[in-house]
Amino acid sequence: MIKVRNLTKYYVKNKALDNVSFSLEEGEILGFLGPNGAGKSTTMNIITGYLSCDSGTVEIDGIDILDNPTAAKKKIGYLPEIPPLYNDMTVRGYLEFMFRLKKVKKPMKEHINSICELVRITDVKERLIKNLSKGYRQRIGFAQALIGDPPVLVLDEPTVGLDPQQIIEIRRLIRDLGKKHTIILSSHLLSEVQAVCDKILIINDGKIVADELKTSLTGTGSATSKLHVIVEGRRQQVRSILQKVDGVTDVTDLGEPEKGCCEFTVNSRRDVRRLVFRAFSKTDFNILEMNPVEFSLEDTYLGIITGKINTKEAAADVSNI
Repeated sequence: MIKVRNLTKYYVKNKALDNVSFSLEEGEILGFLGPNGAGKSTTMNIITGYLSCDSGTVEIDGIDILDNPTAAKKKIGYLPEIPPLYNDMTVRGYLEFMFRLKKVKKPMKEHINSICELVRITDVKERLIKNLSKGYRQRIGFAQALIGDPPVLVLDEPTVGLDPQQIIEIRRLIRDLGKKHTIILSSHLLSEVQAVCDKILIINDGKIVADELKTSLTGTGSATSKLHVIVEGRRQQVRSILQKVDGVTDVTDLGEPEKGCCEFTVNSRRDVRRLVFRAFSKTDFNILEMNPVEFSLEDTYLGIITGKINTKEAAADVSNI
């Protein structure tokens, strides 16, 4: 449904995007992550046709956004971080205005009513937008993005500034929309991405540093691994043995849980339990406890952004197991 190939974008001499490529199949929800200034907004603005690129291509359902922008944009519904609302209009008046602006060829009243029911704003259709809560205004932003039934939705920080209950409602709405739409969701809330998305893309310094299924970056099947280990033996020697195990990237000392024992957290690029066991089987030290610790998306994200986790190396390691 969405194919992005070799996008490069400069702002004067600053390279905002560096050869960015990824694809998204019909019905998938993509979580788009990255620190401020990484290139998320630039990428989304190019995908939606609001910004041109210096090189590369974007196809929406087979249509090149630069060669045929009108046809491509008809397939995209865009909700920017600040919804583009006219506060002195009623909800109905605003949606009818957007309907005409988009030149939608559907029965207007029925189409708008069905969208209002979907995003649960039917009860406020006749009210002025400026008198509504932020949660309702965010839903109205969703409604304008859905006008014309576009197959692709691009959502930029859709829950920013909402209270916990509103966040839960918007997440539920996104999951429901994902049944019939292909969605790109940009968010700084890792819990939101983990709760809603099927696939996760991480961008840093204008480059894609991870493009994986959610299960490949978190939990079972993760390209990274964490172990909790308690060993009976001298701390420095135990630490040295752990650090030498192939694939181990970091060893954290957690102290002495009992006399004569030491406790560590071991981060690695893959599952190293067997290698750790073999390493200590050649010594007089006894492993008293060794448990895998499930990686959260936050662990993986921070590891990738800081360079402690290299997803390409991790994938190679996993394929060789």
